[in-house]
Amino acid sequence: MKTRVLSCPSGFDHHPPQGHPEHAGRLEAVLAGARSAGVEIVAHDAPAARDALERVHAPAHVDRVFAASPEAGSAALDADTFMSPGSLRAALDAAGAGIAAVDQVLGGEAEAVFVAARPPGHHAEPDRAMGFCLFNSIAIAAAHALASGLERVAVIDIDVHHGNGTQAWAESEPRCFFASIHQGWIYPGTGAAHETGRHGNIVNAPMDAGTTGEVWRKAVRDRIIERLDAFAPQLVLVSAGFDAHAADPLAGLALEDTDYAWAGEALAAAAKRYSASKLVCMLEGGYDCPALERASAAFLSALDAA
Repeated sequence: MKTRVLSCPSGFDHHPPQGHPEHAGRLEAVLAGARSAGVEIVAHDAPAARDALERVHAPAHVDRVFAASPEAGSAALDADTFMSPGSLRAALDAAGAGIAAVDQVLGGEAEAVFVAARPPGHHAEPDRAMGFCLFNSIAIAAAHALASGLERVAVIDIDVHHGNGTQAWAESEPRCFFASIHQGWIYPGTGAAHETGRHGNIVNAPMDAGTTGEVWRKAVRDRIIERLDAFAPQLVLVSAGFDAHAADPLAGLALEDTDYAWAGEALAAAAKRYSASKLVCMLEGGYDCPALERASAAFLSALDAA
């Protein structure tokens, strides 16, 4: 697939307190992985407009995030979600990059676009920030695709933590199929298999601690790809978290670099089958920087070779 990376320089200006696992070194690691994969990297610095945010988030939530932006130091939105003076612009640019990525694949500029931005987004619910996330960039990108005229989009979340914020939006949007494979019963404590949504458009595949790549791959094939077949989306979006890696300090799954290469191949194949090679991926978690660099390089190499 013709693949490019959209990089948001403002992501380097988002500074949670020292020692926080979601730091700027993560973005450096992903960009190093992209260079290792040999894919095109394009800088993006256009923020999402408020109306795009409000396709997913309540106006009161948008107001709270804007009001919380500090002039100096840091502001806590919850126990682990913080803002520094550069955080608001970083979050707006991340959402804007997701929108641009959708426009680029729909316009034929690329077949796959990977958004390298921070803060991540998939925990942000329609009415609150949480889990390091201010705005739900991938849900905003999916909502933009629907507003652009598509009738069916899919979001596949491979982060080790359940994408509760994306699910909260998708539950009320039957034109979106959402599937998450994650370690069960860690943060945020959601994502049980029985959570299918009132429209039946939600699939959750919680994995036990210690799950290996072989078991994880089978679950993706049997529990997610088969449902994707039936939905036949016109655009596939991926919450690309790399924290299910065995080296990651925040969870307990046991994926290796080769499993992320497999995931890239499998998701690219799905995009070719259902959406004429239209794939948008957005960085979510991944907190061991050497593993993040290797895994993202493997994932991007697989996309580019598909």
